[in-house]
Amino acid sequence: MNGAELLLRNAVKAGLKVCFSNPGTTEMPIVEAMDTVPGMRGILCLFEGVCTGAADGYARMLDIPAMTLLHLGPGLANGIANLHNARRAHTPLVNVVGEHASWHRMYDPPLTMDIEALAGTCSGWQKTCSSAQDIGQDMADAIAAARKGQVATLIVPYDYQLARCGEREVSRVEPPVEAVDMKAAGEAAQALLSGRKAVLVLGGRALRAEGLMDAARIRAVTGCDLLAETFPARMERGAGLPDIARIPYLPEMALDVLSPYEVLVFAGAREPVSFFGYQGIPGTLLNDGQRRYHISPGHDALGVLASELNAPASVPGEFLAKPALHDLPQGSLTGDKICSVLAALQPEGAIVVEEAITCSLMYHPLTAGAKPFSLLALTGGSIGQGLPCALGAAVACPDRPVISFQADGSAMYTIQALWTQARLNLNVTTLICSNRSYDILKLELARLGSFEPGETAQALTDLGGIDWVKTGEGLGVPSTAVITAEELARAFQRALREDGPHLIEMLL
Repeated sequence: MNGAELLLRNAVKAGLKVCFSNPGTTEMPIVEAMDTVPGMRGILCLFEGVCTGAADGYARMLDIPAMTLLHLGPGLANGIANLHNARRAHTPLVNVVGEHASWHRMYDPPLTMDIEALAGTCSGWQKTCSSAQDIGQDMADAIAAARKGQVATLIVPYDYQLARCGEREVSRVEPPVEAVDMKAAGEAAQALLSGRKAVLVLGGRALRAEGLMDAARIRAVTGCDLLAETFPARMERGAGLPDIARIPYLPEMALDVLSPYEVLVFAGAREPVSFFGYQGIPGTLLNDGQRRYHISPGHDALGVLASELNAPASVPGEFLAKPALHDLPQGSLTGDKICSVLAALQPEGAIVVEEAITCSLMYHPLTAGAKPFSLLALTGGSIGQGLPCALGAAVACPDRPVISFQADGSAMYTIQALWTQARLNLNVTTLICSNRSYDILKLELARLGSFEPGETAQALTDLGGIDWVKTGEGLGVPSTAVITAEELARAFQRALREDGPHLIEMLL
């Protein structure tokens, strides 16, 4: 066996099943090994940002590490934007990056880069293999590190992949289960019972169904409000679950929401800050007079807190969202009408990947009583996540419909994901909000007082000229354009009935 085969064999033994790949010369031994080592599914993506975004979506849905295979420093560089999103989502992800042969790197060939420096920007763990004999242990260590909820990057020189090596037992260290801090839970319980206006802010695994129900139990006994972080990695939502608003993206709105609270308890969420620094607006969205408490995000911390509060074992019905029926809107499309159609028609068990930016503002409020679904959001703010994340989620959960609610500008960053969706015949419905504009940038110009942008500013925010139907069809995805809410409803229902991917351009 060679080093490449040993690497894959240890990955499969550890439970990894899928490798989203964009390989080059220095990864060919690993590509070849995928035909000799059973159990690893190699999926070709035409851009490294699609590989990393797909691995992120896959791992968010299954809670097991996904694997990527990238080509040298430039390949890793192309994938970093979505690795940044994965890092912010605490996604378990194993990055395997090929490197020049150990004896060849000294000549500084054209593709040479400082891969370690690049990996350091997004990886919680990283290592460059120092021998073929160590590849098996290195891979096991990378997987163990990823299971802590982080990106782990293993850099593998080409000659070590080819070198003959014997299989040997590797030590497999499982990440420790984080014990609940009982002191922190007790202090949080007392704060919630203090009579002060309080809110429980949820993030990470606290936004899964079990965590949400524990949060509702806590609300039932304390009267506290519930909020979610602005961009959740994965949030379960819909009828039968508590309706939890997300902290607004715009700092002025977030300040209005957060300022009334005297006590804030964070479960898996970070203390909120403004996305950018604006003159006259504080960077942190909390003030010095607000008391803050933190409990761990998972491992039954919310359940322990509920027990500390003697919360009811089941959630009273008044704290759960009731099923809601939405009337389908009519007439020319707007962002709000798109959100209404989606909330009314998305099927139970759907996975919705939301990267519609300005067009999706009403989507979250409208889905409180929707059929239960999973929501994946843009955790790190690096656009181009939506299409690949939907691809990965569809690979992870082939029995669930995936809806990619997508802004046109963001979609162009990783448009190659459509090709892989078509190649694998994945059930992904992509909804493109085609306003032919970077509207979020126009909002930022307005902050500067530029309500009538000049010629250059207009040119730098204009997206005119993209034919989404031709683009989708050219990449193998059946595509159509709609201009009214009625047309959208019909096209969306048809896409959900039919197998395989579909793209709907929604002209605004």
